[in-house]
Amino acid sequence: MHLPNKLRLVPSQIVIVTVLLTLLLFIPQIFLNWQAYYNFNSITKYEFKLQTLSDEITYLDEVLTMSARMNAATGNFIWEERYRQFEPKLDIAIQESIKLAPKVYENEDSKKVDAANQRLVAMEYQSFELVRKNQKQIAQLLLFSRDYEHQKQIYADGIAKRKRNISLQLQHKIDDYYKKVFWAILESIISLVILIPAWLLVLRLLQQYLKAKKIAQAALEETNYNLEMQVAERTAKLKHKNIQLQQTLQELQHAQVQLIQTEKMSSLGQLVAGVAHEINNPVNFIYGNLMHLREYSHQLLSLINLYQQQNFNYNPEITSVINKIDLEFLMDDMPKVLSSMAVGTDRIREIVLTLRNFSRLDEAEIKPVDIHEGIDSTLLILQYRLKGKDKQQEIAIIKDYGDLPLVECYAGGLNQVFMNILSNAIDALYEWEAECLKGEVKKHLNSIIVHTQVKNKECVIISIKDNGPGITDEVKTRLFDPFFTTKPVGKGTGLGLSISYQIIVDKHKGKIKCISVPDKGTEFVIEIPIKQAR
Repeated sequence: MHLPNKLRLVPSQIVIVTVLLTLLLFIPQIFLNWQAYYNFNSITKYEFKLQTLSDEITYLDEVLTMSARMNAATGNFIWEERYRQFEPKLDIAIQESIKLAPKVYENEDSKKVDAANQRLVAMEYQSFELVRKNQKQIAQLLLFSRDYEHQKQIYADGIAKRKRNISLQLQHKIDDYYKKVFWAILESIISLVILIPAWLLVLRLLQQYLKAKKIAQAALEETNYNLEMQVAERTAKLKHKNIQLQQTLQELQHAQVQLIQTEKMSSLGQLVAGVAHEINNPVNFIYGNLMHLREYSHQLLSLINLYQQQNFNYNPEITSVINKIDLEFLMDDMPKVLSSMAVGTDRIREIVLTLRNFSRLDEAEIKPVDIHEGIDSTLLILQYRLKGKDKQQEIAIIKDYGDLPLVECYAGGLNQVFMNILSNAIDALYEWEAECLKGEVKKHLNSIIVHTQVKNKECVIISIKDNGPGITDEVKTRLFDPFFTTKPVGKGTGLGLSISYQIIVDKHKGKIKCISVPDKGTEFVIEIPIKQAR
């Protein structure tokens, strides 16, 4: 059923009439309230202050009278000083009271009060003069004389009458204020009686409007909620798939780079093993023949020596050749040459053995390994970098090896860890040295300390410490993250320490941590079990 258009305008007209009626009724009430507030403010500002000043004048007058009489009684000048101290305060209070109520001080009674006050002040000043002349008794008689008491009574009666007049004025204004408040309250009550039914009707119309709006709002919210749920569900699915794709992509990138790095180390190992094998065969041939050559040369030299001792078949031509080839020097130097060749071949064989230890082609299996051999072979590979070039200082290697047992581990993996940490230490030392040279700062000698020890008979600890620039706390928190590097572009992949962490923690069930303070060097501590859990 539809209502006519004229009836549809009734609610809005009722609201307009109600608002206009409210304004018409409350504007006069606001005016009355403002008047009442103004009267109350006037009472507060003037009459109450005047009453307070009147009480203060009475108090100060009593203080002055008491001070003058105590001065006459004791002869102590402190009371005169007290009198002089409070007298200006009394004058100030009287002047303020005159400003607030000038009419009260213009009648005949006020003139009598002022005359009495002046007479009292003169008598009190006279008493001070008598006391200074050591005439205290006369001063006391003056202040307790009938004339003084009469003037005091005139002054006190005048002040009391003035106070009553002020109180009457105050009471009259308060009564006027109460009347205006009464009419304001009465008008408010009448306004409320008229407006309450009108506003109840308005509230009912608003309630109906809000109810209809609430129903429409609920329907709209339900539709929006369903749409949001569908969107949120699809967004969550897409987000989950995106996260999975990102994780997969990162894992693939990490695996790819790690595979490349592993392939590089494997290729390096194969190359080192091949070179070591090719060098080892001729070196063994030379080493084996040197033993026979030393024996043969010793026999020949013994024979020549025997010939010389026997002077057998002296021949001038032979003597000439002996002098020409300097046989004595030759006999003395040949054993030394053969000995130095033997030392050289021993050194080549030692280098070949170290290279073979570093290559470790059987690294896919866990085997008991001498940790010190792995460290030494890695240092040998890096020997060319430790000596430095151009103006770079040589890096001193300080070995502090403990008595370690054979450790079950992946030898090739551990060698890779040693290579990564030592390479980073060498880079840091040379970079810091270059910065010190630019700033013309004196740099101490570069050094790397390698320390090993056994812990609790179950683990071994390998510590590699340099005296370089150190690492900040911010960098330390991300040190083992994949692809994180502080080196310039093209000089580091950010995978060396990440791979080292995986080798130590994941493959060997060990621990690796970095201890570093800026400008005080960096130490990497590796802890791995002596025997791996099967």
